[in-house]
Amino acid sequence: MGINVQIRDSVARITMSGRFDFQLHRDFKEAYTPVIEISNIRAIDIEMSQLSHLDSSALGMLMLLNERAKVTNKSLTLLNPSGVVSQALKIACFGRLFKIKHAN
Repeated sequence: MGINVQIRDSVARITMSGRFDFQLHRDFKEAYTPVIEISNIRAIDIEMSQLSHLDSSALGMLMLLNERAKVTNKSLTLLNPSGVVSQALKIACFGRLFKIKHAN
């Protein structure tokens, strides 16, 4: 699993690959915490196209990030979830809680 953070203008993009599960709790939090604290960042994009797995703890981590983003007036978008990940997000009804964008 890899986590990469890129900041461009007022948007932070967190790109993840591999398995997103409880073992990544600390790494994921360490990746997004500085982004939450930067006041001029207005949006956070989570690039999910390279994820092969997403479990219930990862869904919880995304919900926690979403709550923290809202408190700091930042939008959160899930980008390009892969087939299995997209299916998990759909089953969890995350489309009601998150903006999810798929590549056209």
